[in-house]
Amino acid sequence: MPYLVEILLPVAHSRRNRTNLDLVRDELTEKFGGVTLHINSPAEGLWEDGGDIERDRIVVAEVMTDDIDRSWWSSYRRELEARFRQEEILIRATPIERL
Repeated sequence: MPYLVEILLPVAHSRRNRTNLDLVRDELTEKFGGVTLHINSPAEGLWEDGGDIERDRIVVAEVMTDDIDRSWWSSYRRELEARFRQEEILIRATPIERL
């Protein structure tokens, strides 16, 4: 069964961030043959941290794949965390059924 893999990436209005998003687009297109980046409508993420509400603006990168190489995704997540200067980048996979 194929999977939809989603990567939640932080949005910052800077040239470096756009360069990072372009690099993610290119890397995922090369590896998976395509990618969808939801860039024009950034989402807002909220979470509680020690009683304070933290906020992030995010874009979602999506790819479809027939299998999950957990080792590759784990390594890529660490690379993205360093590139985007984040404590954690969330990558999630959902089994999909084509209708």
